[in-house]
Amino acid sequence: MITIEQVDHLGIRVTDPRRAIAFYQLLGFQLEKEVDFDAVVILKNAAGMELNLIVNGVDTTDGRNILMDVPEKHPGLTHVALRVSDIVATMTALKTNGIAITQGPVTFGDGHVSVFVRDPDRTVLELRARLAPGVAETIEGLVFYDPEG
Repeated sequence: MITIEQVDHLGIRVTDPRRAIAFYQLLGFQLEKEVDFDAVVILKNAAGMELNLIVNGVDTTDGRNILMDVPEKHPGLTHVALRVSDIVATMTALKTNGIAITQGPVTFGDGHVSVFVRDPDRTVLELRARLAPGVAETIEGLVFYDPEG
């Protein structure tokens, strides 16, 4: 058996590294290193989470995410869920920075609330927080998750 200890990093292919870096900086990631022997830019956040932006993407789908925006359900990684400390503050920061919430806020009935956003290349990110008792009632527009939504 292989023992996996944790996620080491996420690799996200992008078409425009400057645009992607600017987006992920709004989510708290900072430029760590631009690799000189590969098409990779490394970002890290204060919690030590690492993103590797693979900067050789070519958009051949007219801005559609092939895993999420077409009727056929192709296999692959559909989204990444990132834990945030405060979903209300997160939604405020998204609005302030002009990042559209593409779905949510939603609850799954398990004490968590999520919002879904897209990066500039339409990669889906779920921003998710566990709520303290009574907070759900204060979140405007909160609905139960609809997988077709």
